[in-house]
Amino acid sequence: MQSYTLYLIRHGAVEETLRGHYIGSTDVHLSEKGRRSLQTIRDDFGYPQAERLYSSPLSRCTETCGIIYPNRDIQTVGAISECDFGDWEGKSAADLAGDPAFAAWLQNSDQSPPPHGETGKAFARRICKGFEQIVREVMTENIRTAAVVTHGGIIMTLLSVYGIPQAESHQWRMDNGYGFALRITPSLWSRDKVAEVFDTVPFAPKPAANSEEMQFFG
Repeated sequence: MQSYTLYLIRHGAVEETLRGHYIGSTDVHLSEKGRRSLQTIRDDFGYPQAERLYSSPLSRCTETCGIIYPNRDIQTVGAISECDFGDWEGKSAADLAGDPAFAAWLQNSDQSPPPHGETGKAFARRICKGFEQIVREVMTENIRTAAVVTHGGIIMTLLSVYGIPQAESHQWRMDNGYGFALRITPSLWSRDKVAEVFDTVPFAPKPAANSEEMQFFG
């Protein structure tokens, strides 16, 4: 039975995230360390071949594409951009300590958005719509393999919704430059909207995720 493979890959590191700042819709560039790390991963392990390359339009993702898949056309998808943290963009948890809105967001981000930002529920709805559009396009155009370079929080959310085996979002954490391989079977997707997570990307042993860094996605 024909199936399709999607590689969900987290972009390289950015300086702001490493400093513990909330960086969502802000368009920041890869750090020099992030660039070097991607180059090392590429040279040591290699990334799987992909017929099509999708990316969040933010620079840290398109720059990652240019390093791990050089000289390739990139199809950007706005719906898989990172969450909009509104007035909290660029701020740290320490900066926001004592803010009642921040406390409410930590308790229930699905319903309590950052000021001028996006609720967790709206974020999930947006990225799921974008992901399903990618899957439709891949199947309609018979694209057997595709890479999707996006943000850590997006990958975690998508896999918690569509991935099998089923797992909570925090169990799908990954370091910058790494990700997961999904197998889309048309009959299973049409019936249940699920995808088999069958490997990690690149196809080689990887270090454990840094939970402190993952907290802010980016």
